[in-house]
Amino acid sequence: MRKTLITLAVAGTIALSACGGSSSSDTTAAKASAGTGNECTAGKTLTDGTLTIGTGSPAYGPWVVDDKPESKQGFEAAVAYAVAEELGYSDANVKWVRTTFDEAIQPGKKNFDFNLQQYSITDERKQTVSFSDGYYTTNQAIVGLTDSAAKGATTLAAIKKLKLGAQAGTTSLEYITNVIKPDTAPFVYDDNAGAKAALEAKQIDAAIFDLPTALYVSAVEIEGSSVLGQFPADSTAKADEFGLVFDLENPLVSCVNTALAAIKDSGSLAEITTTWLSSKAEIPVIK
Repeated sequence: MRKTLITLAVAGTIALSACGGSSSSDTTAAKASAGTGNECTAGKTLTDGTLTIGTGSPAYGPWVVDDKPESKQGFEAAVAYAVAEELGYSDANVKWVRTTFDEAIQPGKKNFDFNLQQYSITDERKQTVSFSDGYYTTNQAIVGLTDSAAKGATTLAAIKKLKLGAQAGTTSLEYITNVIKPDTAPFVYDDNAGAKAALEAKQIDAAIFDLPTALYVSAVEIEGSSVLGQFPADSTAKADEFGLVFDLENPLVSCVNTALAAIKDSGSLAEITTTWLSSKAEIPVIK
């Protein structure tokens, strides 16, 4: 696509020299070659010539490294720039904004063209926002301290007896409530940072995260913790599929879906996934 647009831009320049004028298609192609979008995105972004992307406040690894999405380091930072490139935007024409997890999926006008913070695609959320096609699929997992009551809890029956915590508004919390159904009501936190702090302070026995986050928490953030297991996807609880979030019925969705399809077909998305989310750890399935 980018090579085609560049060719069109060159052709438009030749035509301009020959006849002293330019067409709207020439202008569109020239903008694309300058890294300010392609013909699909024209008139569909908040700011003409700029792609505005939302992420967390703060954003955590392995999704964004060191809370710096502009570095392209981290799975979602890398995905965002891969999509931007397919849409015809240079790095210089990508703008980042911050929102909380809940802000991005509330009804109302957005301050971003799309937002990515591990948003699972759900029918309930589709009432207030639009989603792209999925860019990653994962199971839920449980993290506990090795010297806590969670130690040895590798069956659903054992996990029901634990004090569990998760971030508000997430499918992790839904999984606790609707599938695990613990004996004690789950502890709910404003963000994952709150859940991790409670786990470290031993206020809860274990926390539920998506699997990549669980692996990162145990390996990097909380010493003495481990991933006890992952929960299988079934008819009761399907695997989480993450999608980019847009304002409801945003026409930019179709452009982004085309870009996602391109990075999937090219193998770029698989490479990004391998770089940032692959783990050799064999995590047992909890039944």
